[in-house]
Amino acid sequence: MLTPVNHTTYAAPALNVAIRKTWRRLVPLMFAMYFVAFIDRVNVGFAKDAMAIDIALSQSAFALGAGIFFAAYALFGIPANLLMNRWGAKRWLSATTALWGALSACTGLVTNEQQFIVLRFLLGIAEAGFYPGILLLASIYFPNKVRASVIGIFVLGVPAALTLGSPLSGALLEMHGVLGKPGWFWMFVLEGLPAVALGVFAFFYLDDSPQQARFLTEEERTALVAQLAAEQQQTETSSVKAAMRSGKVWHLALIYGTLQIGVYGLMFFLPSQVASLMGTHLGFKASLVAAIPWAFSALGVYFLPRFADRNPARRLPIAVACMVAAALGLVVSSYAGPLLAIAALSCCAVSFLAVQPIFWTFPAQVLTGPALAAGIGFCTTLGAAFSFLAPLIRTEAEQRFHSPHAGPLVLAAFALLCAALLWALKNRRADVSKQDAKIAG
Repeated sequence: MLTPVNHTTYAAPALNVAIRKTWRRLVPLMFAMYFVAFIDRVNVGFAKDAMAIDIALSQSAFALGAGIFFAAYALFGIPANLLMNRWGAKRWLSATTALWGALSACTGLVTNEQQFIVLRFLLGIAEAGFYPGILLLASIYFPNKVRASVIGIFVLGVPAALTLGSPLSGALLEMHGVLGKPGWFWMFVLEGLPAVALGVFAFFYLDDSPQQARFLTEEERTALVAQLAAEQQQTETSSVKAAMRSGKVWHLALIYGTLQIGVYGLMFFLPSQVASLMGTHLGFKASLVAAIPWAFSALGVYFLPRFADRNPARRLPIAVACMVAAALGLVVSSYAGPLLAIAALSCCAVSFLAVQPIFWTFPAQVLTGPALAAGIGFCTTLGAAFSFLAPLIRTEAEQRFHSPHAGPLVLAAFALLCAALLWALKNRRADVSKQDAKIAG
């Protein structure tokens, strides 16, 4: 799945070779880093019950610790991306990756609620620069025609982490008592240290820009830099101030925010919803069934962005269709029997995750340079804020209407709102296919 695109993208042979080499160089590392990052982000849920016994972690303290991660993520998203734009990808991404790995590992050493909350906040700060930083790296290195495919492989880290990370975390919890340590100690430490190793590796492996790419020949560098420069000339601004005042940037941020409500509204409640459908408690069997939608989502994340890259003019309709399908899936999952409900939830997972790499092709079509860094940071900041609200929105809806169906229905309404906001981009952006035809070599 990590092989480069196999179709001829541009007329210039040197440019196609440069893209393939860049893909092989960067995409596997991007995938590995996000896979590890997402495991470190969500593994705390597996330790919840054990930490409640061992360090008297209350339900409210756990909820605060889980939510404060997104608060820190939102506060530092834009500054982190601007710092990366100034300091370079190699130093910034390697440092943040090693830092969040160390902080995640240190969570295994906490002895009280205060330490847990502080570490989760610091983890949010460390990760704030990673996701938008990787998106910025993709915009720096990859032309528009292949960018959705690149980000699609990167986003594959989410279903991979959710599918494989759950049994991994469960297995590490079984190490309870080894060297006198609880199982959650081993889980945090052994899942955090790989990020430290990846951060050190990235420092020696990454190059800050195509102009400095050691793995390309002079001819390949020239072709890639020329293509990227031609695309940047089609953007509207490189000014951070202008970007933050742009209605298009706010429009994009609202799209990403409403999308995250659906993603995390589904993600946080999927295991318990599956257990309820099966009429059982949330154990190993239910966890395996809950992994099915994420396994299917991997296929969607891999193939849909590639199809969108081959048909740039269809990116927007594909994204809209994904959100409508997600909304229908949420409605069906709320009322159907177990088999149909699992199929509907799989449709939701495919749609929510597949639309994200397609969405991230849009900011680079209107912004460049520092403005692109700030714009991506702003989108991820608003997305983090909406991610924090997602479980609260679902829970409040179910409590207010005294119905378990209310939560999925409200999430479906947000998915339809996201689809409407996406479709409204049609009148706010240039025709991508005409732009590609104009600047392609």
